[in-house]
Amino acid sequence: MNFYTDQIGHTIQIESPPQRIISLVPSQTELLASLGLDREVVGITKFCIHPEDWFRTKTRVGGTKNVNFDRVAELNPDLVICNKEENKEADVKQLMEKYPVWTSDIHNLEDACRMMASIGEMTNKTNEVQSLIDQIKKAFQEFSQHKPGPVRVLYLIWKEPYMAAGKDTFIDYMLSQCNFINVCNESYGRYPELTLEQIKILKPRLIMLSSEPYPFKEKHVAEFKIYYPEALSVMVDGEYFSWYGSRLVNAPAYFKTVIQGINL
Repeated sequence: MNFYTDQIGHTIQIESPPQRIISLVPSQTELLASLGLDREVVGITKFCIHPEDWFRTKTRVGGTKNVNFDRVAELNPDLVICNKEENKEADVKQLMEKYPVWTSDIHNLEDACRMMASIGEMTNKTNEVQSLIDQIKKAFQEFSQHKPGPVRVLYLIWKEPYMAAGKDTFIDYMLSQCNFINVCNESYGRYPELTLEQIKILKPRLIMLSSEPYPFKEKHVAEFKIYYPEALSVMVDGEYFSWYGSRLVNAPAYFKTVIQGINL
């Protein structure tokens, strides 16, 4: 038996490596897949869409915020992987009563790398994870030489009501890596609700409509071009701004295409 402490300070005791893993976080599910843990991962959420073959074949145990505890019990996991923000605290605590639960808490790239290192240690994939971390850090270091001048940005994640990614979020950190200045400063909180009038007052130069969690489409981009013709409104792939697992390897390359496309 081995002891591991997660990113919220909770220590678990597990057989290492675990043989029956449930992941309740899409980006961490994708990480487990990239580490070759197909046999070990027995359960995922309905939002764990990558990789596609896992989405089609793995047992789904509900959503990130509505866990099916009966289905979890049927799978009898020896490790459940959660996230402080994406999963409900009450659900995590209920799972802790019966299973070893390891919870991540991600605000920046270093947090993400520490999460990956810990998962690599628990699953006996230390070498694979270190290689992945090295690739991610190299990609971000190279990207740092290609940032545009500061651009005032509003990053929207929801509609009715409109919600934005504010400060102290992983999305805000990723925006900062692109030299984008988040118009929602600390006074707005982490995920502020905004009216169209409030958005206008914020005076963003660039309005980014994320593909998730709300599925913004090009029709919404057209609407914002009417609302705020003085701002450039664009669709962006939310997975590259909010997923903090192995997808980070390709995030800088995606950011380059976004920057090239906006041509501010």
